[in-house]
Amino acid sequence: MMTSSNKLFLRAISKRRTWACLFLVVYATLLSSSWNWLNSIVDWYGENHHQTSSSSGWPAVYASVLLGAVFGVLSMAAALFIAVPAVVVIWISVVVTMAFAGKSRRSVVVEGRKVTKEIAGFVFKVLLKEGNLVALLCALLAYFLFFNSSS
Repeated sequence: MMTSSNKLFLRAISKRRTWACLFLVVYATLLSSSWNWLNSIVDWYGENHHQTSSSSGWPAVYASVLLGAVFGVLSMAAALFIAVPAVVVIWISVVVTMAFAGKSRRSVVVEGRKVTKEIAGFVFKVLLKEGNLVALLCALLAYFLFFNSSS
């Protein structure tokens, strides 16, 4: 028997904005937990920027690449946190469909392992591609901010 709170929960979790908000909450949590590390990168840039000649842009490059890498890893971790429940639901649906199609238990297990490898590979490729995109965008933005602040 479905209670009204269960119906409300299922309706809320089926909305795209709920998953977007959950992604943002996870990303904000990861960002706040790594804030000291990000701050140390910016502090390192500030110290090394004043020590080198004003025409050298290498500290800005190093700091922006590090910041881009951190934000890329954070976005991949947040996306993975959100993707795992969806992947599990997809995997269960595929295995149950194969079982209802009349396949034997042994063949369902073998096919389930193949499906697991395919889904994991696809998710890994998508996460890597999105993480690299976020890292690139953050590195470019950080570089331009660092470089413009020095001039």
